[in-house]
Amino acid sequence: MQVEFYKYQGTGNDFVMIDNRNETFPKNDIKTIAHLCDRRFGIGGDGLILLENDPEANFKMVYYNSDGNQSTMCGNGGRCLVAFAKKMNVIDNTATFNAIDGLHHASISPEGIVSLQMIDVDQINSTADYSFLNTGSPHHVQLVNDLKNYNVKDNGAALRYGTLYGQEGSNINFVSKIDNTTFSLRTYERGVEDETLACGTGATAVAIAMNATGQTTATAMTINVEGGKLAVSFDKQGNNYTNVFLIGPAEFVFGGTVTI
Repeated sequence: MQVEFYKYQGTGNDFVMIDNRNETFPKNDIKTIAHLCDRRFGIGGDGLILLENDPEANFKMVYYNSDGNQSTMCGNGGRCLVAFAKKMNVIDNTATFNAIDGLHHASISPEGIVSLQMIDVDQINSTADYSFLNTGSPHHVQLVNDLKNYNVKDNGAALRYGTLYGQEGSNINFVSKIDNTTFSLRTYERGVEDETLACGTGATAVAIAMNATGQTTATAMTINVEGGKLAVSFDKQGNNYTNVFLIGPAEFVFGGTVTI
């Protein structure tokens, strides 16, 4: 079976995009999805995303981690899917789409900057050492010293597979503060089981956690990731974070056909 694919990246977070509006892709074939995401034997990507029809919105997002398993929300993947939907003439400059965590609104500029509304957040578990919150995916947020030289893979895996989060695990974010409106971030992503160059739900979690724990009073900030820069903004009402937006570039890399 020949499948047409498109490769997109958002601040180095890269994805295999497939138009599955005709519902022909083998969605439950974990081995095939993992193979397509393999960087040596397949196309290569942090995940695979299907663009599907949705009765309530412009389209539906179905997201798989690079291990082949369907997963929770992916912020950068959602932004890239908006750019892909525009390329496929499914949308013009604005979009609504359904994902595993509900309905999202988004817009895309002529320069390819995608602004994606994330879910509201009203529960943040903060301790002296870390915060935990769900921004569509679960995230552990922890300030560390010397982020540049920090062993993200080993320390992230230890937390992801440790007793703190049980069998499901969590994405693990290590953070350093630059100033009141700027933070740097490195993320260990579950499902990829390694550090990625960016994580959209992670950047969102960091911005909210830093505000909730008093590290910043800002409600709009820049998050430096290994693959570039993301912006996060929100409104804060008590302990509720609403109108949460993740903003950054989403770029087409290449496309082709593959036999599965």
